[in-house]
Amino acid sequence: MEYKPLTPQYDAALAKLIRSILKDNHLDIPGTAYYDEALDHMSSYYDEPGRAYYVLLEGDTLAGGIGIAGFDGIEGCCELQKLYLADSARGSGTGYEMVGFIEDKARELSYKRIYLETHTNLEAAIHIYERSGYKRIDRPESVIHSTMNRFYLKEL
Repeated sequence: MEYKPLTPQYDAALAKLIRSILKDNHLDIPGTAYYDEALDHMSSYYDEPGRAYYVLLEGDTLAGGIGIAGFDGIEGCCELQKLYLADSARGSGTGYEMVGFIEDKARELSYKRIYLETHTNLEAAIHIYERSGYKRIDRPESVIHSTMNRFYLKEL
């Protein structure tokens, strides 16, 4: 598998993958990324200083993606965003690898902490985050996705 920076050529496939996974987990509801306006053109959102998004390719097939962007709610912090994996990439440790990869990118961008929000429906993701050293915290005031109900922080 290979990581590549997100470019416009992957926008449509990535949006489709993300919406499909959210729907499979009963999270195709308001207050989740499912309805984010930027989901269909994510490459333009992440093409800014302090932001990065990478797609994971298996040959020419999109297998997943993961990103970071600055998080205003906590000093020196970025937010781990939109970690999604196709069914074909699950169960092989790829999720852990992706988290480690994006943490390294966060360090390269001089972030000191990494925050994330998720939902209890995403049990596999929660397992990955907790095993990767993320500690559960109270909901920050600056949370955008109102449906998310689990919040984590990790010191880098």
